[in-house]
Amino acid sequence: MDTEEFSLPRSRTANERLHALIPGGAHTYAKGDDQYPEGLAPVISHGHGAHVWDIDGNRYIEYGSGLRSVSLGHAHPRVNEAVRREIDRGGNFVRPSVLEVEAAERFLATVPTAEMVKFAKNGSDVTTAAVRLARAVTGRPRVAICGDHPFFSTDDWFIGTTPMSAGIPAATTELTVSFPYGDLAATEELLTRYEGEVACLILEPAGHTEPPPGYLAGLRALSDRHGCVLVFDEMITGLRWSEAGAQGLYGVVPDLSTFGKALGNGFAVSALAGRRDLMERGGLRHPDDRVFLLSTTHGAETHSLAAAMAVQSTYVEEGITARLHALGERLAAGVREAAAGMGVGDHVVVRGRASNLVFATLDGTGRPSQEYRTLFLRRLLAGGVLAPSFVVSSALDDADIDRTVDVVAQACAVYRKALDAGDPTPWLGGRPVKPVFRRLA
Repeated sequence: MDTEEFSLPRSRTANERLHALIPGGAHTYAKGDDQYPEGLAPVISHGHGAHVWDIDGNRYIEYGSGLRSVSLGHAHPRVNEAVRREIDRGGNFVRPSVLEVEAAERFLATVPTAEMVKFAKNGSDVTTAAVRLARAVTGRPRVAICGDHPFFSTDDWFIGTTPMSAGIPAATTELTVSFPYGDLAATEELLTRYEGEVACLILEPAGHTEPPPGYLAGLRALSDRHGCVLVFDEMITGLRWSEAGAQGLYGVVPDLSTFGKALGNGFAVSALAGRRDLMERGGLRHPDDRVFLLSTTHGAETHSLAAAMAVQSTYVEEGITARLHALGERLAAGVREAAAGMGVGDHVVVRGRASNLVFATLDGTGRPSQEYRTLFLRRLLAGGVLAPSFVVSSALDDADIDRTVDVVAQACAVYRKALDAGDPTPWLGGRPVKPVFRRLA
């Protein structure tokens, strides 16, 4: 497909309908059409494995499926079979289903560093529950977030720190402080400055770079020394780093951790897990003030718990984490070779762990550029690659990777032309893509 001829008339019409009825035109800001080149935001009809089809009839190789949640590929037979079985048995009851204890046993066998678990439907629920629990057990008001990680929750304690802070009282935001990833001295300085005030440190244990040697263990020691709760947000690292997440890979045990995304392969399920003495504060078997930890009508919906159990079994029995890494390594090597071959190896940059690859688009001066990202995405879409990131699913095969690399090479050839011209504007086809977090629409 040539970009100049590639158009999505039905998707454009559907996007207008979406904006007329749904604020932002999507239920997740990262899925908004402002994240895609103008007029080229496909509206999806269906997906299978590593491919999706838009309502205009185009097929794409898809990356970052479901915002990293669909790590086994769409309509995975083992997951779907488990879900269908429970749908026929009823989905939600007035008392706990036996599936709730089975799902908890399966989770704690997969993540043996935790002693108790409680399920919910999305990541924000469980990270906020972790924060509330940390405040309750420490009696402290402040939350320390890792400022280098982009997202923790839709709730006020985090969103108030972003450019989209409208509607959140300053008094709430002032209770959230920030520490830099990888810098133990700066974190200790923060904890000393707010001595006795910080309830928890919350961070993704790993991101686009590996933790510096001794860093996570150092955070564990700092938390113990200053009496705060250490929380690992394993939304992304859970299953993708190892079946037990980053804590299983690096051998550092947090007090609390949160899981989601890959846990349900697209079905809505998340988990808060951790030490028994902390988690039980949200239960009935302790003498202290009760913590309203998590209490959601749909938190234990049976088909989502069945999906989570099937996902965990598939990961362990089929070596899915290793496959994700192998696919990511093949993709990263191919993209880097293609970019270098077209003379843009310093401008189209692949980063991150092989199971969680992202890419940066840099301008002629080496700075991140939304304009060059737009150019790059337009060429990928025209070539049948839907890739807001290069995060792989295990449903990809070598042919998909090779085809992606070919399309990347074509995109990089145009990228080189734009760099030589000193202006990507002629190749944008409209306004550039926009960052998710910004104050004005």
